[in-house]
Amino acid sequence: MPRRLTALLALLLLLAACTGGGGGTPEPVAEEKPGTIVVASGRDVTGSNGVRQRLIDAWNRAQQKAGSRYQARLVELPGSADEQRSQLLGALQSGSARYDVVNLDVTWVPEFAEAGLVRALPDDLVDADVIDPVAETARWDGRVYAVPFNSDVGLLYYRADLLRKAGVEEPYVPEGFTWEQLRGHITTLDDRLGAEDFANGWTTQLDPYEGRTVNAMEAFATAVPGLRLVDEDGRYTGDVEQLRRGVRELVRRVDPAYVSPDAKKHDEAESTSEFTVGRTAFLRAWPSAYPTLYRAFGKRLGVAPLPGRAVLGGQNLAVTTTSERARKATELIRFLTGRQSERCLLEAGFAATRDSAYGRSPRCPAEISAAPAPSPTGEPDEVPRGDGGRPGLSDLKLKKALERAVHRPRTPLYGAFTQTLITQLGPLVETGSADEDELDGTARRLDEALRRALPG
Repeated sequence: MPRRLTALLALLLLLAACTGGGGGTPEPVAEEKPGTIVVASGRDVTGSNGVRQRLIDAWNRAQQKAGSRYQARLVELPGSADEQRSQLLGALQSGSARYDVVNLDVTWVPEFAEAGLVRALPDDLVDADVIDPVAETARWDGRVYAVPFNSDVGLLYYRADLLRKAGVEEPYVPEGFTWEQLRGHITTLDDRLGAEDFANGWTTQLDPYEGRTVNAMEAFATAVPGLRLVDEDGRYTGDVEQLRRGVRELVRRVDPAYVSPDAKKHDEAESTSEFTVGRTAFLRAWPSAYPTLYRAFGKRLGVAPLPGRAVLGGQNLAVTTTSERARKATELIRFLTGRQSERCLLEAGFAATRDSAYGRSPRCPAEISAAPAPSPTGEPDEVPRGDGGRPGLSDLKLKKALERAVHRPRTPLYGAFTQTLITQLGPLVETGSADEDELDGTARRLDEALRRALPG
């Protein structure tokens, strides 16, 4: 068992007294209680009656046919990811909500596992078919605690028609495209297009929430190959020089000459909305933005890997330590994360977690995929799906992006890490500029703050 932080141990002992957990594996349940398995999750970006609900419906039909006394029910939590994390922590620690399965952001797994709020699961739930960087998000302290459900990775969306109009030669975003080349394209657009066509070079998510952390970590990981800010136990291992290089790269990306002035107050929805207005050339966003953008631009939309390194996102399914149906809940997770289900998730617009989903695997069964979910606005979803049918975003391109993705720091104190990063980088994001002394000062202050937040 790796060494733990003294303060964290005290917290875990307190939590163990409340939850019967701590360390990950509860006492076996002598007898399961038949009934409804409640699955708590954030909003399904594939719309109402989305693919997650349709997969649960398929499992319920199979249970009913087999005469089982179990059914599953999906509960969608309101609010942002940060708010959902707080709701789940509060509910599980207080026992105010009886969730059996929770859909956790990949960055939350160490925290929930270390606090004894979710159970250790069978190792074979994460087999060799799960894409390597994605599989790493399932484990903490050498054990599987949450099984990859749907993945995510940052992508670069761009307006191919604007680049064509400005005389940029194809391919507009070639293999190995860099941030320096992106800035060059923006300069070309600014020189050759009028205000009616072009206003902003690129936009992203820099509001003081997790989006700012993601953008910062992508800049840091690009500037410092192989960057690891924490060790396997979640303790801080960074240094001032690494942070200085990362901060310098972030400042280049948020230079007002290139980034939209509104990016510093935008989240995913707002940055996507800005891009769809039509006068912004590039957008950093997740694969889930593709349906909205395709509906807006059709084949005028281009998609490419993000220059440099992209952060891995996604959600994993875990069984709570308080579940009275842990065995059956694990069976449900096995179904929801299996090969067929992952193919359905891919066809619906998510990034699948399994390698086999991106090949010539059988299509999603008609009873699950027959009626595509409506868009969040209620409009018919006419986005091409699967088998390379998404213009500009083939299955292979998405899979390669996942394989190259980098992790955010994996630590039970991730909440403290991300809040520290968001706060310390605030002044640079606001101004979009800094001289060498300011860069050095920011790096030193960030290093000191992270050492306090993640003591080593």
